[in-house]
Amino acid sequence: MAGLYYEEFSVGLEIVHPWTRTVTETDNVLFTSMTMNVQPLHLDAAFAAKTEFGKPLVNSIFTLGLMVGISVNDTTIGTTVGNLGFSDVKFPKPVFAGDTLRVRTKVLAMRESRSRPDVGIVDFEHTCWNQRDEMVAICRRQAMMRKKP
Repeated sequence: MAGLYYEEFSVGLEIVHPWTRTVTETDNVLFTSMTMNVQPLHLDAAFAAKTEFGKPLVNSIFTLGLMVGISVNDTTIGTTVGNLGFSDVKFPKPVFAGDTLRVRTKVLAMRESRSRPDVGIVDFEHTCWNQRDEMVAICRRQAMMRKKP
């Protein structure tokens, strides 16, 4: 199992995830359409050309999902009960089709579950960077993690 159990995390642990992903126009159009987001800034090249960005922006919720998804293999695959929440989500720079993203995760806090002795709660900070070393997303995620059997 690739994911880590609660006891294998420690506050301050930093993971540089080896996976990277180049975002495509198709990713953006499909995700935006599937989530019924009709914002022309994501879907309409002529509209977006008249904005300060000059081209369509990648949907920020896709960026958030990709950032967390890239982290899963090294952190929670097979060892999480589930996510408890996300907070402090920020997108300091835009993402465009053609950007290649990479992710780092840091463990900010940990605590034993008060109601379930077989799990603990881990607070992660995920940061996402593009090929120009610009941070494009950051969030805090709280996950309920299984303890070793």
